[in-house]
Amino acid sequence: MIYNKSMKTSNIPPQPTTENLEQRVNSLEKQNAELAAKIAWYEEQFRLSKQRQFGVSSEKTDADQLQLPLFNEAEITADSGVEEPTVETIVYNRKKAKGQRDLKLENLPTETIEYRLSEEKQVCSCCQGNLHEMSTEVRRELKVIPAEVKVVEHIQYIYACRHCEREDIQTPILKASMPSSVFPKSLASPSAMAYIMNQKYVESMPLYRQEQQFARLGVFLSRQTLANWVLYGATTWLQLIYERMYLQLLSKDILHADETTLQVLREPGRTATATSYLWLYRSGQEGPAIILYDYQQTRASKHPRKFLSDFKGYLHVDGYAGYHGIPHVKLVGCWAHARRKFDEALKALPDRSADVPAKAGLNFCNQLFAIEREIKDLSYEERYNARLERSRPVLDAFSVWLRTQTPKVLPKSALGQAIKYCRNQWEKLEAFLEDGRLEIDNNRSERSIKPFVIGRKNWIFANTPKGAKSSAIIYSIVETAKESGLNPLQYLTYLFEELPNMDITEMNALDQLLPWSKDLPDRCRVFKDK
Repeated sequence: MIYNKSMKTSNIPPQPTTENLEQRVNSLEKQNAELAAKIAWYEEQFRLSKQRQFGVSSEKTDADQLQLPLFNEAEITADSGVEEPTVETIVYNRKKAKGQRDLKLENLPTETIEYRLSEEKQVCSCCQGNLHEMSTEVRRELKVIPAEVKVVEHIQYIYACRHCEREDIQTPILKASMPSSVFPKSLASPSAMAYIMNQKYVESMPLYRQEQQFARLGVFLSRQTLANWVLYGATTWLQLIYERMYLQLLSKDILHADETTLQVLREPGRTATATSYLWLYRSGQEGPAIILYDYQQTRASKHPRKFLSDFKGYLHVDGYAGYHGIPHVKLVGCWAHARRKFDEALKALPDRSADVPAKAGLNFCNQLFAIEREIKDLSYEERYNARLERSRPVLDAFSVWLRTQTPKVLPKSALGQAIKYCRNQWEKLEAFLEDGRLEIDNNRSERSIKPFVIGRKNWIFANTPKGAKSSAIIYSIVETAKESGLNPLQYLTYLFEELPNMDITEMNALDQLLPWSKDLPDRCRVFKDK
């Protein structure tokens, strides 16, 4: 083989040019920037996850929010140094609670036990004279009466005429009047049906635990029987009240809406793990308070569109797009959601003490909420004018700040998401300026949906669509009753006593049973009207 120089040098790769090197450097720099952005995003998510799991939220929490139950709560909470409250201190401290009527212990049933000396002992030890009652000392206690189950026999007497019987004359047989059964051919009474519903939908006690509780009381009722009572009571009687409340709700011009997940095991054509939804619709500041739940299989926009088809006005919502496009409805955004996103962006930072954009965005939100706290007691017209004078400049400055910050932040970062949310929702976020009755956030609906969310942690899922619909009806009744100052147990009992014995086609009669009706008896109310 003849050696050739050209053969030796032809296998040597060509040397990269300056242009190629620059392109590679630019590519590596771009790749490095993308990886750095991803790492920063994952670090943000890690810090947020740790904050949610172990940290304390800096957002203002509703005073009635339920805290996590502790097994040793009594040992942790007990303090022997705390003075026992008297009747006077109980009443006084209750008066300090905002938004609630005074708690008057004299409204509770009172049992009086008197302790006297026998006549033989009413003798003076010095002169043997008779003693007289000089004064008394009173000690008051709260007596708790636990659940008790009784069997009530309704014996209806039937009357006939003996003379007509002897003469074989056909005469009508007379029966003594007796109230109709709330559930014919069953052991259910109005109080029993109301108690089971109250335990599940107010006290969050699932039916299987109620089954065990009844067994300890010596009553053996299967959870299937309890479930039958709940379904029958909801679909036969409470549905009537629900429909009247629905018509009243649609007559309003300001509503709130929200939704949360619900698992229903036996939905036709769907797996047991499929996610369903419970939608919430409620009235605003102007009374009466009306809270309605609506079970649906999906989160599609067709559901609020159908439910609110006859509604015209303002609707407070969060950022979910499913509420868009409802005819004759103006959406009002939620500043609590906007503020929460900036709060999370600040928590995602390794150093929160620095002067960072997330802190500036949070400060804009805080200014708006501070103004709302200062003007909350004004009339609707005064609040409208105050917002135009004080909140409008803050909104204008915030809008300019959002547009300035948009090109400076990574879109997928926590701060970028917060800015994007505000810009996308801006028209809805500033809608609260249009009417003094509107609210700056949608917390009213979030508070109303919370009892269902807490209850869901106990009973986890619904078995059938019929059960889910019944639960929506019952939650609507009891939550509206609670906001109307009623005792849910007593109110449900009253409904189950009255509805089976009245003309349910008479709308005026049904309206007298609504939670805000002035015709309800005092026993249904938590506090008696003075």
